[in-house]
Amino acid sequence: MSGKTIVHGVLSVPGDKSISHRAVMFAALAAGVSRVRGFLHAADTLSTAEMMRALGARVEEVAPTELRIEGKGLRALSEPADVIDAGNSGTTIRIGSGILAAQPFLSVVTGDRYLRRRPMGRVIDPLTRMGASILGRDGNRLPPLCIRGGALRGIRYEMPVASAQVKSSLLLAGLYADSPVTVVEPVRSRDHTERMLAAMGATISRDGNAVTVAPCERLDPLEMTVPGDLSSAAFFLVLAAVTPGSSLTVRGVGVNPFRTGVLDVLRRMGADIRHVGERTEGGEPVADLVVRGATLTAASVAPEEVPGLIDEVPALCVAAAFAAGRTEIRGAGELRVKESDRIAAMVDCLSSLGIPCGEYPDGLWVEGPAAVRVAGPCDSRGDHRIAMSLRILGAAAGVPVEVTDVGCIDTSFPGFQPLLDRLTR
Repeated sequence: MSGKTIVHGVLSVPGDKSISHRAVMFAALAAGVSRVRGFLHAADTLSTAEMMRALGARVEEVAPTELRIEGKGLRALSEPADVIDAGNSGTTIRIGSGILAAQPFLSVVTGDRYLRRRPMGRVIDPLTRMGASILGRDGNRLPPLCIRGGALRGIRYEMPVASAQVKSSLLLAGLYADSPVTVVEPVRSRDHTERMLAAMGATISRDGNAVTVAPCERLDPLEMTVPGDLSSAAFFLVLAAVTPGSSLTVRGVGVNPFRTGVLDVLRRMGADIRHVGERTEGGEPVADLVVRGATLTAASVAPEEVPGLIDEVPALCVAAAFAAGRTEIRGAGELRVKESDRIAAMVDCLSSLGIPCGEYPDGLWVEGPAAVRVAGPCDSRGDHRIAMSLRILGAAAGVPVEVTDVGCIDTSFPGFQPLLDRLTR
């Protein structure tokens, strides 16, 4: 399949979603005033800001992408007066549960209809083992969650599946425990939580795949600029990479080594992607990414690579549709419990567009280069990454792909469609 759209230009993407969530949470726990610039002003991260306001922190929008946060300190949060609404944000409810599990009061957290279908057992089980009382629907598996926090004990917890959200939840709870908390990952996941907590004065240590946090009395305020979100940049990097003749620069993107798996895979497929102007901001590595379009070939993604690119799999499926050969992604069962079942969602949509593909219990395959045919609407299932991937696929192929429920894109990337329109007009 030969892409019909050639893109040229320079763009910036919104602030990193994962770091924005953590910055507002952690700053609310700090003793003093924090300033966070480059904050992702989107539905998901605003849900986290509202949660911390409900717990008593003062979170002010100095500008749409700049926050001033008056932290309450680790032990002065207030019992929320109402149910906390996490919206569509799994990060808000999962990482937030680690904070709420340590508080000497009752909290109830819910979300939208999509979030209320997402399993929470992987967070509930270890937090309960630490001493929290957490109840949920379906045998304490689904939101809403009723959390009665209190005195927590330190544990060593071996995670069955690598998850930065679950790890972060337990490390936050560990700040309040009576002894250190150690989380052992089967494969190392993104380390934004460890970096940020260490920068704020927490004692964090690592031994191989095990990370340990010591009980903490206070966190220092934050002063940071959030780097651009690589997960958001990935859609435009793929668009340029699959269209020979394209040249695109995405400025100021976070290139944390536990987040750059998508770049490694695209390079294996033959994409020309370079880091320019590497620097460090807020303890996180940042660079401008320059991509030039090329003819791609298929690549396989092994299970050990998946934690470093889990959010970018839908975008990689688009690259695979343009690459010669069969691309296979395995060890990605985590995608079944994201905002949607992303494996089933991508296979359904790609199949409806005439792209050969199929699913495994823990992954999928896509055969290219394929001819995209005009079909009926593709169901985004309310999942922002599915919706953006399909928009990019249509733009690259020059085919009008109709996508349902594109409003979900605002959960992570407000302004995505106008940016895409500007690049492809």
